[in-house]
Amino acid sequence: MHQPPPPHQQPGPPATTYGQQPWTDPASAPPAGDWPYPPRRHSWGDRLSALWDNKSLRATALVVLLSLSGLVILALVREQTGTEGFLVGLGLATLPVPLLIAAFRWMDRVEPEPVRNLIFAFAWGACAATLVALIANGFATEWLMTTVADSTPSGQADADTWGATFVAPVVEESAKAAAVLLLFLFRRRDFNGIVDGVVIAGITATGFAFTENILYLGTAFVSDQEFGYSGIRSTTAATFFIRAVMSPFAHPLFTAATGIGFGIAAAAAQHQRARRILVPIAALLGAMVLHGLWNGSATFGGYGFLAVYALFMVPVFGLLIWLVIWSRNKQLRTIRAQLPAYQAAGWLTPPEPIALSSMRARGIARDLARRAQGPAAARVVADYTATATSLAFLRHRAYLGTAGPDFTTRERELLDRLWQHRETAQPALAHAALSVPLPRRPLPGPHPGMMPPPYWHSPQATYAPPGPHGYPAWPPAQQPPYPQGQP
Repeated sequence: MHQPPPPHQQPGPPATTYGQQPWTDPASAPPAGDWPYPPRRHSWGDRLSALWDNKSLRATALVVLLSLSGLVILALVREQTGTEGFLVGLGLATLPVPLLIAAFRWMDRVEPEPVRNLIFAFAWGACAATLVALIANGFATEWLMTTVADSTPSGQADADTWGATFVAPVVEESAKAAAVLLLFLFRRRDFNGIVDGVVIAGITATGFAFTENILYLGTAFVSDQEFGYSGIRSTTAATFFIRAVMSPFAHPLFTAATGIGFGIAAAAAQHQRARRILVPIAALLGAMVLHGLWNGSATFGGYGFLAVYALFMVPVFGLLIWLVIWSRNKQLRTIRAQLPAYQAAGWLTPPEPIALSSMRARGIARDLARRAQGPAAARVVADYTATATSLAFLRHRAYLGTAGPDFTTRERELLDRLWQHRETAQPALAHAALSVPLPRRPLPGPHPGMMPPPYWHSPQATYAPPGPHGYPAWPPAQQPPYPQGQP
């Protein structure tokens, strides 16, 4: 009896080139129901997912959303304050903004946030978050007026107090937290820890306070014009003193609590899912409590407000500054711990991990390059410093398991960028390292299984696949030779 050949010896379809169907003649193609693998029909979910993956489309939609929100906010504020009141409020509200932005930029000196992220955060706070707060607070106030105002003799005052103490903090802090959440999800590469969270949250709250101050100051100016007040005793002067002089940090302080939560989540390891989910939620609740306490202190009278301001808000503000400075020093320690691996592989000179982990040495290196070769060389040193910092944080995220699948590609890009600027930056950093005291403990050595690729640059350079813990590891037999002049 004839036996059929085994499956691996049975004749298959005719050989075809890649991407070409075996049926070259349409007449010889099988009927639609006989296709071995029927063509997949894309659902609406697949199409929406493909559209969402388009970065240009997302950016365009975001710009359109923020622009429309800004136009609506402009119309609403101008309707309440008038043209003259709007211009006066705009001028006075602008005064504290540069100081606040400069303070947050100073906090973010170790690894500055990309400017586009800061612009988005400020625009979101000034436009989208303010619009959501105005609409939601308006509905909540109307609901309170119909429920509380009709049930108590002092209903109007109770409705205003409840709205400011319980409704406004929830609505406003949630609207501002949305900007931090979006950057945490879609700009994860730039979100490394507490400092980044505080800076993004603070810039968002600065934009929110800017628009809110325009409304309050413009309304106060209209009131002064109506009742004939002017000078220091005017409502406009009092509003400016309270909001722009005494408490310009109020909104940034509240939202910074949310930023701290997202910063802790960003620094958590891959397996710490509970921390990455629960800590931001708890931090958001803390921001709402701070905001509600601040708004509720106005009902305590003048002395009660000053007591809350001096005994609670100022110490919390000082605690925030201490936490940011501690986090920044921790960032510098991370740089000092991670860069020796690249120094051992030959990408960095021995003094560089020490110089790059000192803000003073970084400034000295830029000044040396500027005096020796001009402003362009100082910018090269600054770019080299930022690239090395990103490289250290990328390696640290890989150690935590949060670097992502593109770790090797990203590391290659950063190493190539270091290569381009090394001739200008390395001598300046080597001289600047002399100003830094030597560490008490020797710099940690890299683990043998976590060594980065050796100091080697060629157009045909290829990088090894990730080894243990996600780091690329070159087998000794595949290590390329060092360039001429390197030890």
